[in-house]
Amino acid sequence: MLSKKSQPPLLLSLQKIWHTSSYDALTDLIFFKNHWLLVFRESDSHVFGRNGVIRILSSENGHIWTPLCLIEEEGFDLRDPKLSITPDGMLMLLVGASRFDRNKKRVAHQSLVAFSRDGKGWEKFYPVLNRHEWLWRITWHQGIAYGISYRFSDPENRKNEWITTLWKSQNGVNYQPLTEFMISGQPNESTIRFYPNGQMVVLMRREAGHDDHAWIGTSFPPYEDWLWHSSSYFFGGPNFLILEDGSMWASGRVVYKTPYGEFPKTVVASMTLSNLFPVIILPSGGDCSYPGMVYKDRILWISYYSSHEDSTSIYLAKIDIG
Repeated sequence: MLSKKSQPPLLLSLQKIWHTSSYDALTDLIFFKNHWLLVFRESDSHVFGRNGVIRILSSENGHIWTPLCLIEEEGFDLRDPKLSITPDGMLMLLVGASRFDRNKKRVAHQSLVAFSRDGKGWEKFYPVLNRHEWLWRITWHQGIAYGISYRFSDPENRKNEWITTLWKSQNGVNYQPLTEFMISGQPNESTIRFYPNGQMVVLMRREAGHDDHAWIGTSFPPYEDWLWHSSSYFFGGPNFLILEDGSMWASGRVVYKTPYGEFPKTVVASMTLSNLFPVIILPSGGDCSYPGMVYKDRILWISYYSSHEDSTSIYLAKIDIG
């Protein structure tokens, strides 16, 4: 199922933005003060490498990109960077900070936020929520920050169920819980968006159970009663946007299973309140996805990473969705 638009989506361009010997992954994208900012993690592996750092690139035209800053926190592996703009016009960076022991076991995790006026100079990190509570993405709506965290019900046994909680904050630092979701299948990474009438829509990744399909949830204020639908796909690194015409577009990692093996791909999907409908498979493979998404001047901009060209690299796709 496509959106209300009459023409099918068209991939206009694809550009490899960044490629080094490092493991470059986990992107986000934003348009801030007439500049594009693309953020991602640098390390030497997806999880258990050297401590990850956060790099931000800047561009005036979305084609020529230059390094803007490198952010690190001594002793911690930084990952899953997400950018948002606060109601007072500050740029906010959300990251997960983990510490591992010599046996590559995570012994501590803390979600952190920092603020900047220009994306280059950053204030100190502020810890948010409790330790081991992973706040994955923030969405601002009517001056309030909303996000969903996940944690392991038993840190010693990740095969047990995971717990997700909806939070809100007036300043991006101090949060209060709204709802703890009773969802099976080890739910985790989640993105929140809003319709103008205040309806909240959530796209949530799941890992296990009788299936690992992502769930789509909807609720109205005060966001206590929820209606959930299971989509038809596993969806890693889920992101989506609600456009002015009410259509929804998502991007994430789908794993296509064939008799010849499993093939992870970063896809662009039309989305409804009950399902996902992939319409474009972006050039990708292996470890990939974690897209940033911006809709500007009738073009859908998507940053993502992929390892289909040997080592991981950062890509930028521009899509005409009709």
